[in-house]
Amino acid sequence: MLLPEPVYAQEIKPDGVEEPTDDLGNVSDAFQENFFEALKQKGIENYELAVDALKKAEKAAKGDSKQEAVIYFEMGKNLTYLKKYDEAEESFLKVLQTEVDRLDVLEALYDLYYQKRDYEAAIPLLEKLIKIDDDYKEDLANVYLRTKQYDKAIQMLDELDETWGESDYRDALRTQIYKETGNASGQIEKLEDKIDSKSKNEKDYLNLIFLYSDQGDSQKAYETAQELLTSFPKSELVHLALYKYYLEDSKLQEAINSMKKVFASTQVDSDSKYRVLGDFMQFVKSNPEFEKDLDEVVAIFSTENNGKVYEQLGDFYISKGMKEEALKFYEKGIVKDGDNFSLLKNTLLLQIDFKKYTEAVQLSSNGIEIFPSQPMLYLINGVANIGLQKWDDAIESMETGVDYLFEAPVMEKDFYEQLGIAYTQKGDTKRANDYIKKASEIKPPNHP
Repeated sequence: MLLPEPVYAQEIKPDGVEEPTDDLGNVSDAFQENFFEALKQKGIENYELAVDALKKAEKAAKGDSKQEAVIYFEMGKNLTYLKKYDEAEESFLKVLQTEVDRLDVLEALYDLYYQKRDYEAAIPLLEKLIKIDDDYKEDLANVYLRTKQYDKAIQMLDELDETWGESDYRDALRTQIYKETGNASGQIEKLEDKIDSKSKNEKDYLNLIFLYSDQGDSQKAYETAQELLTSFPKSELVHLALYKYYLEDSKLQEAINSMKKVFASTQVDSDSKYRVLGDFMQFVKSNPEFEKDLDEVVAIFSTENNGKVYEQLGDFYISKGMKEEALKFYEKGIVKDGDNFSLLKNTLLLQIDFKKYTEAVQLSSNGIEIFPSQPMLYLINGVANIGLQKWDDAIESMETGVDYLFEAPVMEKDFYEQLGIAYTQKGDTKRANDYIKKASEIKPPNHP
C-alpha cells in the first residue's frame, strides 16, 4: 500500500493581486508601487522579478514592522515557488517574530516544510496549528508516521476515530504503520475489536480476511468469511475472498459461482474484477473444461461497456496460441473501445493473419480517422487492399502513411516491399522496381 498523500487541513488561500493594506498605516508611493508590482509578477509566475520588487519595497518601508511583515510573507511565498526553501523559511520566520500565531503564515511554513520533506521541523508547527484547528491532527498523524513515531501516530489516529468516527484515509495510515512495524497482530486485534462491536462493517471483515491470508492462516480467513456471511447474508464483497478458498479446496463449482457473483456485483470496483478475471483465466488455462464458464463470466462483465475485458481475454488466448479465439474477443472489444490503440493494432494484425481483408480495410480506415499519424494503420490498410486486389487504394494509403514514419527502418522496409507488390500487380514495373530497390537498401538495426 502506498503511503497516503497529506490531506492539508486548511486550504491555503489562492494567491491574487489584492492584499489587505488597510492596517499598514501610511505607505510611500515607492512602497506601494513596488509591492503591487511584486503581486503582479507573482500572478504571472515571474517569481524572480517579484522577489526583486519586494526587495525594493522593503527598502521603501524604512523599518516599518507592519509593512515589513507583509513583505516578508510575500517574499516567503515567492521563494517557496522558486524552491529556495531556506531563504523562504527565513522570511516566514521573520513574520512570526512579530505575529506569533498568524494562521496563514503558519500554514505557508508547514507547506514549505512538507515540500522540502523536513518532517521533524513540521511537527512543532503542526502542534501549534492543531490548537487553532483540529483538522490538522490528521496531518500530524501522517507526519508522525513519516518520522517513524509510530506510537504517537496510532494514538492520534485512535483519538480522531473516537472523536470523528472512522475514515478510509486514517485506516490507510494505520495499515501503513502496521506494515512498517511488522505489527500484524496489532492490526488483527484492532479489526477483531471493530467487528465485535455493534457497528459491524463488511469492509472490516474483508480486511481481516485478507490480513489472515497474508499471515498464511487460511483457516481463520475462511472462518472470518463465514462470519461475514452470517452477519451480512447478501454480501457481494465476501466473494472477493471466498473464490480463492474454494479454488484452493478444489471446490471448483463453488469457486466459479463466487467469481460470477463478483462480476455481476455493483459493489465491487472494476480493478478488483479485473484481478479476479486474471485468476479465472489462469484457472481455465489448467482446467480447459471450464472455458464455457469463462465465456459466461465475460458476458456478465461486459455489461460495463468497455473493451478492456475483451482485450485481456484476447491476450489470454494469444498466450495459449489460440489466435482464432483471441480474434473473436478482440473484435468484440474494439466495438466497445474504438480508441484503444493496442487493441486496434492486435485486432487488425489478426484480421490480416486470417485474411479477413474487408473487415481490416474498414477497421483500419476507422482507426486512421482516430489516429491519423499512426503509420502502421496505413500499412495494414494497404496490405488489406492488396488482399482485395484494390491496387490503387493500397498505393494511396501506403504512400500517405510512409510520410509519417520516423526512424522506423523495419516498418519502412515493409512499406516499400508492399508498395512494390501493389505497383507490380498494377502493371507499373518502373515504380515497382523503384520501391523494391528502396526496400533492399534498408538495413534494419543490428543487421550486417
